[in-house]
Amino acid sequence: MSYRSTVIRLKAVLLGAALLALSGCAALSPYSVSESTLEGYLQNAVADFDRSQLKAGSPISVSLSEADITLGPDGREVAVLDIQGQVAVNAFMAKLPVDLALKVEGVPIYDREQKAVFIRRLKLLDSRIDSPYFSGDLKPVTDNVMRLVAQWLETVPVYRLDENDLGQRLFGMAPVDVKVGSGKLILVPAK
Repeated sequence: MSYRSTVIRLKAVLLGAALLALSGCAALSPYSVSESTLEGYLQNAVADFDRSQLKAGSPISVSLSEADITLGPDGREVAVLDIQGQVAVNAFMAKLPVDLALKVEGVPIYDREQKAVFIRRLKLLDSRIDSPYFSGDLKPVTDNVMRLVAQWLETVPVYRLDENDLGQRLFGMAPVDVKVGSGKLILVPAK
């Protein structure tokens, strides 16, 4: 077999593989992600964020004690995040904790470049801040904390496609839309 015929055959095999991959992307079936998967992913994202903040020398630590995500309440294409945790400021050899409860509603959006789902267009439904170190009118503090949390939530994905999984990697190569079903996000090929 000559070098030229080997190269031609190799090109034909590569072209065939590329065509198969492209046709596979077009025929991809919807991929769904459960609420519990999203909750676990969000818990891990908060823990990673806290570790990176502490490594960077930030005096603020963040922990999440509960993350409850409800998808498609009342048949609407939204996600409701009910989050409880603690923000603590480490100052003057003391830890000043603030307990935080937050309930927000937003729209799941798929970002093709990051191959991830974000909750965007957030709307605050309920919030509560408790601290043993201060009391009184917490509205100004609550508003500022909620604004920071909302900004952070819009930049942290609630789910990222797993590049190590061939099916998810192929899925991420195609344009994707997010549909919200009762109890799950459904990633579908975009039309």
